[in-house]
Amino acid sequence: MVASLSTSGYQSMKKREMQDTLHGFAGPGKAVFFLIAVFMIQCFGTSSAHAMLSIKANHEDITIDFFYHGSAVGFSGEADEGTDLVIKIASPEGHQVMKKKGKVGGLLWMTVGTLKFEQTPNVYLIHSTQALDDILSTEEQQKYVIGYSALRKRAEISPASDEAEKARWLNEFVMFQEQQKLYAFSAGKIIATSIGNGRQRYSIMTDWPYQAAPGEYMVTIYAVKGKRVLDLAATKISVEQAGLVKTLSTMAKGRAALYGILSIGVALAAGFGVGMLFRKGGGSH
Repeated sequence: MVASLSTSGYQSMKKREMQDTLHGFAGPGKAVFFLIAVFMIQCFGTSSAHAMLSIKANHEDITIDFFYHGSAVGFSGEADEGTDLVIKIASPEGHQVMKKKGKVGGLLWMTVGTLKFEQTPNVYLIHSTQALDDILSTEEQQKYVIGYSALRKRAEISPASDEAEKARWLNEFVMFQEQQKLYAFSAGKIIATSIGNGRQRYSIMTDWPYQAAPGEYMVTIYAVKGKRVLDLAATKISVEQAGLVKTLSTMAKGRAALYGILSIGVALAAGFGVGMLFRKGGGSH
């Protein structure tokens, strides 16, 4: 019974049990005893409930150095047997900008404006044991912002004259993010194995997109049954620059003039080197 309850439901049940146990006690000591009991439920009952679902990354720190070209990240943990699982990897919701292309004079494709997207994560990866619509209701998807439909409903775009134009540009935005490997969906890649006592162990290995910017990313797992979220747990992935990459990035932001001169020098040196490499000796061809 406890295994099928969410954290809040579990605590409510335990409080009712404690109240039944205290029934019949009288006197001033009853109130004090009750407060102590509630405190113990908050301290120990919550930990027990959260232990029902867990998630852990095989490494929580990704370093971007000179040879970095993406990474592979694995997630594993335990959950109640008989529940489906959804893993969401997302950056904080924020501000995205895209250039709007169009024909000028009916001939040339050029930038004709800027589209601004609000409340949209730059990275949004969803993995589930089954197709999302088969295991989670529309209301739950929107509540926990799981799936493209929920993401589109939450996002804001400007300028957009009507809902049709908003939907069009949001679709273009999602397609662009998918091409960059920053948005992705998968169903069936999570491997779950029974370990007895009504429990299962799950795991998934996924590619981390090298286009993902430095920062912290939230990884949340949802235990789902009856098209509802029963419980959730979360961890974080940190992406940081290191070495020469960090030095150049810091220089570009804090000392732009020096960075520009250095970039020109490197380009000239590279061009000179290529010229020397392919230069042919002697007069005639």
